[in-house]
Order: sequence, then structure tokens, then C-alpha cells
Amino acid sequence: MRRVVITGIGAVSPLGNTFKKSWDSLKSGISGIGMHGLNIKGAWRSAGMLKDFHAEEFLSIKEINRLDPFIHYAVSASIMAVNDAGLKGKSLSSSGVLIGSSRGGISHLERALKGTVSAYLMPFTTIGMAGSYVAQRLSIKGSSLGISNSCASGANAIGEAYRAIKHTILDIVLAGASEAPICLLAIEGYGRAGALSRQGKMMPFDRERDGFILSEGSCVLVLEEYESALKRGAKPYAEVIGYACTVDAFHETRPSIAGQADAMKKALLDSGLNPEDIDYINAHATATLIGDKTEAEAICAVFKKTISITANKSMTGHMLGASGALEAGFTAMSLVESIIPPTINLKETEFELDFVTEQRKANIKTAISNSFGFGGVNAVLVLRKL
Repeated sequence: MRRVVITGIGAVSPLGNTFKKSWDSLKSGISGIGMHGLNIKGAWRSAGMLKDFHAEEFLSIKEINRLDPFIHYAVSASIMAVNDAGLKGKSLSSSGVLIGSSRGGISHLERALKGTVSAYLMPFTTIGMAGSYVAQRLSIKGSSLGISNSCASGANAIGEAYRAIKHTILDIVLAGASEAPICLLAIEGYGRAGALSRQGKMMPFDRERDGFILSEGSCVLVLEEYESALKRGAKPYAEVIGYACTVDAFHETRPSIAGQADAMKKALLDSGLNPEDIDYINAHATATLIGDKTEAEAICAVFKKTISITANKSMTGHMLGASGALEAGFTAMSLVESIIPPTINLKETEFELDFVTEQRKANIKTAISNSFGFGGVNAVLVLRKL
């Protein structure tokens, strides 16, 4: 089995239009959530939106007009990831791309429902088109796969890329997810389902939590086989050493303690580690009453020691499938810098766990990143410091 490392990360998020800016904002406890300005009658007035993002830095005006924003974001993040990995100008023809998305081109679908039907509606709202277009722009011919597995999509993309490299199918894979759901259809849909916060902020694990804030953005990681990455002079962020994807077969929206615990155990088994070997958990933590309670209890069922936990969504909002990819990137940076970013908006909790509420220096050698989604899908990644 081959070793797999992360050599490049690109992102556009409510915290910044590069991965570095996003990470710096996260470490500093800066929220990217604000008023969305849409004409929505419900109480869901906030969103995590990109700020001063200029797609023309990566795409032509013609492409911008044709493509849905979720593809704009995926292309932007992918190009930045490739540049960050030191692969700019190098052939990627035998590489692969896996880009996930929960909602795909939902904003274009909304326009069509209002009567504006584009000739590009069908191809460019398709989930898989983000990966296909990235492959087209970067001349990737190895493989392209679009993954739509609800909020676990980004973590699944990274996990499946890890498996492809580990089992000698590919040497380099761009993996991540992209979402552009800030439109009436998505906000009303999640709001009426009871998932969105009426307080205008995300409060993971807090007693007063009442749901998540919908956000947009993309994160793409470059994963490579370890020896070939070192041979070309790459400087990896971290090593991916474990992954599990399970399904509860329990309920379409209600999470399962047993299912989430099983996913964490299987990811640890894949990594060859025991629960006591893990130093840090980057929680899924959507700030819903049942969601956070389930995850907290699943963590307690697996880890018998006090373990540091943080929730990035308190600042990013919920980027749906893209959250898992961005949180994997943030987890890698925690390993690089020995820093656990804070969870903001957490004042009082009913869970007896070690939630990090101020930036913490810590000797982190291993960490897991949790991503869970509708349909009982559970994706867990295990990362190790290099």
C-alpha cells in the first residue's frame, strides 16, 4: 500500500478568497457570516457569502456567464491548489479529479423556475460538471468523478482520492467540493426543514444553538503518492492515513450515534491507530440540537480520554459538501502549525468534552475530521503530521 500526502490546498470561502486568508481568519476567530440581502420572508436573514470574489481571475467572461457559480468556485480553488502544490505548468494528463457537491447548480435551477431557461442549464447544473470542467481547464485525462453525498461529499471526495492513490490507481488527484446555494430556493428549503438558525449565527455545541447558517465556497486539495511527491520536491502539509464511509440505514435526516461512532472506528482501523492515539477532532458540528448531541455522544462512545475538539462552522457557516473539504484542509494546517483554532459563539454547553474556545497551541500529531450528511452518510478522515 502506498502513502498519500496533501501537497496543495486551494479555497474560496466566507473567510477569504484564498486558503491562507481563510486559515488566518479561522485562527483569529473571525466570522464570515453576514446578512445575505435576499428577499426571503422567513427569519433566515444570514449567510456565509464570498466577499469581493472575482471569477474573472480564473475564467473568461463567456465562461462566467455560461457556468453556474459552483463551477466558478471549483475551478478557482483547483487552480490555486495546483499552484500551491508546485504543479503549475506541469502535465496533469494522467491525474484524476473528484469534486463533490450537495446542491450543484441550484441557483441556475432557480432562475429557470422563474422563467429564464439557459441553453446551458442541463450540462452546467450537473453535479459532475465541476470536476469535468476542472479536468478540461487543467488537461486532466486520468479520470473525473462528481460525488453528491449530501454534506459528506467533500470528505468523500478526499477519501476516495486517498483510496485511488493508495491502491495504485492514480498518482495525483485533485479532490474537494464546491457549493453555491445562497438563493431563495435553498435557504427557504433548509429553513422550512427546521435546519437554519433564526439567531443569525452558528453556535455549535452551545445550549442555545438553533441550527446552521447556509454558506457558499469551495476547497480543493492536491493528493499525491508520497515518494513521487518528495522526488519532485513537493513539501506536503500532512499525510492522509485513514478513511471510512458508512451509512446508517436508519433515517433520511436523523443522525445515528452508532453510525457515526462506527465510521470513526472504521477510519481508525484503516489508519492502524487506536482512539488513544488521536490528539484532536475537527467536528462536523452543524449547531442543530440533535446533530451536535448525536456527534458528542458518538465521540464519547469511541474516545475514552479527554480530546480537544473544535467546530470550524462557527465561523464559516455550513458550506454543505464543501465544508468537509475545507475542514480537512484546516485540519492539515493544525498539524503543520500545532494550532487548534477556536470555536466561537460557545458560551455554555451540556456536553462534558474539551471544546476549544480560544486559539490553542498544542502538540498535535494525529487528528480526525468528521463529516456527516442527510441519508445517514458518515465520512471520517484521519490525518497525520509529517
